[in-house]
Amino acid sequence: MSNTKFEFTGETKVVLGVTFKRIRAVRDIVRWIVKVGDLGGWLAQESSLSVDGNAWVDDNARVAGDARVAGNAWVAGNAWVDDNARVAGDARVA
Repeated sequence: MSNTKFEFTGETKVVLGVTFKRIRAVRDIVRWIVKVGDLGGWLAQESSLSVDGNAWVDDNARVAGDARVAGNAWVAGNAWVDDNARVAGDARVA
């Protein structure tokens, strides 16, 4: 499936040897009141955030390794989701 939810901004940062890329919404995500153009959090790879549903990574949150955020899940604040973790359903991690 094509990514119609977010794009990478070009902003990067390296934390503990992992390069993260900041995301920006390219469509509204109503559940979390994310609007087109809003900046999101940080992903190590595009596949870390599902393009289906209302899942979102916000603020300074980071997703790395083989971790994945899907469904209607929301990861925010300074949260770090890593390894093989799955955040899904209506879960909130902050």
